[in-house]
Amino acid sequence: MASTIVNVGPIQGLDRLRPAKPLKLNSGRIQIKTTRPQRLSTIRASDSDGSFGKTRLSDAECEAAVVAGNPPQAPPAPPKPAAPSGTPVVSSLPIGRRPRRNRRSPALRAALQETSLSPANFVYPLFIHEGQDDTPIGAMPGCYRLGWRHGLVEEVAKARDVGVNSIVLFPKVPDALKNSTGDEAYNDNGLVPRTIRLLKDKYPDLVIYTDVALDPYSSDGHDGIVREDGVIMNDETVHQLCKQAVSQARAGADVVSPSDMMDGRVGAIRTALDAEGFQHVSIMSYTAKYASSFYGPFREALDSNPRFGDKKTYQMNPANYREAMVEANEDESEGADILLVKPGLPYLDIIRLLRDNSPLPIAAYQVSGEYSMIKAGGVLKMIDEEKVMMESLMCLRRAGADIILTYFALQAARTICGEKR
Repeated sequence: MASTIVNVGPIQGLDRLRPAKPLKLNSGRIQIKTTRPQRLSTIRASDSDGSFGKTRLSDAECEAAVVAGNPPQAPPAPPKPAAPSGTPVVSSLPIGRRPRRNRRSPALRAALQETSLSPANFVYPLFIHEGQDDTPIGAMPGCYRLGWRHGLVEEVAKARDVGVNSIVLFPKVPDALKNSTGDEAYNDNGLVPRTIRLLKDKYPDLVIYTDVALDPYSSDGHDGIVREDGVIMNDETVHQLCKQAVSQARAGADVVSPSDMMDGRVGAIRTALDAEGFQHVSIMSYTAKYASSFYGPFREALDSNPRFGDKKTYQMNPANYREAMVEANEDESEGADILLVKPGLPYLDIIRLLRDNSPLPIAAYQVSGEYSMIKAGGVLKMIDEEKVMMESLMCLRRAGADIILTYFALQAARTICGEKR
């Protein structure tokens, strides 16, 4: 094949160096003849796709150029930015520690971030009912009572698409099925067991949490059986809860979640599950569930408001802090696998208390009132809904929550996936 002799001018990085053999380019052979030595030119990042990159110098040739006193010249250091006119001239403060140094760029802030938020941290609460249509919940914009056969399955598919693979089910039970002892709670063909079986058939790896309490099934709207004098009966209620938990486990639930706040229910449920061969089913105990005013929208969603009185004889006093450790110690000793705090954001101190004193995973429930306030503030343009949503969830994680039950699960996961893209 014919050769071509080409005279080439100074090539950056090639001064005083001659290739050991011709370079092969395309289909021909080119012999490079250098001219007299000249000083190396400045190399800029933008030159990487130009002629310099095509010379393919060896490491030895590059080092030889530097040793010979002809290193490539890098761009000059950027000039110091000018302060605005009128800025006072002062001496630097005599301080050795300047925390702002670690916050000065997005890359540094990301590298040093102490808390992360992932769709895997979310458990998505979903309301279900017997109807085929999805019914909007007025007090919770964006939330619906989902038809268990269609709307629910579609919503779960959307959540899984963005990495949320854990849900918790809350049923709207027909009034005709409610009674004073909540017997529908352990009907193996009831709404919740049917729904679990449907979802497990469609999505075998979906993690399903269930609510263990009598209030959706009680004609009195309380979490337990109500005596004629208005007292909530503890041990008799626990008996019903054990049957409810076993029924849910039999249907395929992964985690049963007693939210009733009866004394001794965690140990009794653990014993009942084990006796029926469900040693693999976990218990997430509502350990510190406060008698809060933030639950209002949720009770509208399930039509489960107490018919009389309140829940202060079994849910905790919002003024109490140390009492949370009493509940946590009991639940842990009785066999709970996860400890939950409810509500979430107003009780960050309780989340941190449990995190610092228990080796168990900690869950936080960002309840309906928290959700609806952020939604309302966004609609009224008083806050940036998305930013406040993400900040509130990050705060729950920072306080010590390993998992977060939140109605924002789908929306927040989409935001996180969008940020990563």
